[in-house]
Amino acid sequence: NVSYIYGKGTPFEKAALSNVNLTIEKGEFIGIIGHTGSGKSTLIQHLNGLLHPTEGRVTVDGVDLAGKSKETLAKRHSVGMVFQYPEHQLFEETCAKDIAYGPKNLGLSEEEIDKRVKDAIEDVGLDYEWVKDRSPFELSGGQKRRVAIAGVLAMKPNTLILDEPTAGLDPRGRDEIIEEIRSIQKKNNLTIVYVTHSMEDIARIADRILVMEKGELKYFDKPEKIFKREEELEHIGLDVPYVVDFMNMLRKKGVVLQQALTPEDAAKEIGGLLK
Repeated sequence: NVSYIYGKGTPFEKAALSNVNLTIEKGEFIGIIGHTGSGKSTLIQHLNGLLHPTEGRVTVDGVDLAGKSKETLAKRHSVGMVFQYPEHQLFEETCAKDIAYGPKNLGLSEEEIDKRVKDAIEDVGLDYEWVKDRSPFELSGGQKRRVAIAGVLAMKPNTLILDEPTAGLDPRGRDEIIEEIRSIQKKNNLTIVYVTHSMEDIARIADRILVMEKGELKYFDKPEKIFKREEELEHIGLDVPYVVDFMNMLRKKGVVLQQALTPEDAAKEIGGLLK
């Protein structure tokens, strides 16, 4: 029952979330879609206590994130947040120092910090020896983004929230980041919450998709069920993946095909007809 109002009690008061109810299970890969202003960013900032609900509550493993206890703080730390364009938050003289910043604030030993930095760098697909002493500002856009993600992973979260992690990258960089995120999830058994405008990306990787509209949770279901709602999605300003649109066009022409969400699945379906 989470609702959130910006500027409550002021002339600029605005409802950003309205009576949102959802449960995310451990190990799920959740995609969040919605047009600009739908409440996506406000919602995810509630998931690690950066914002607290005006009404309702958010819990992680049963612990209310609005509390003040040490247990509450630990649960908030268990949810890592990677903001859009995270490379803008890089500031240290070397990549290793930047990634170590969070673990140092936890008061960990130097040995544990070094291990976490090395593991996090390797998790994002970078070579530790090559990158550790380099300035983050010498790296490519995709490499900077990986270093920024490594800085969050070094905090050892159980849940990783990513707000448009591929924004502004070229197709190759985007694909590399997506593959690394999938690899990180499998290796560390993480729960992933992934905000995106790319229907192609989310159709390929999400277990369930959450659709936001005007601060409300519109739909929350498996990708194949979400993208069957082509007309409803278009009505709220969202597209379906190109592959889904293409397959729907063929079906309207009388071609008998099963639903496909990726180019690979579509190729198999169409190939089956040609045999």
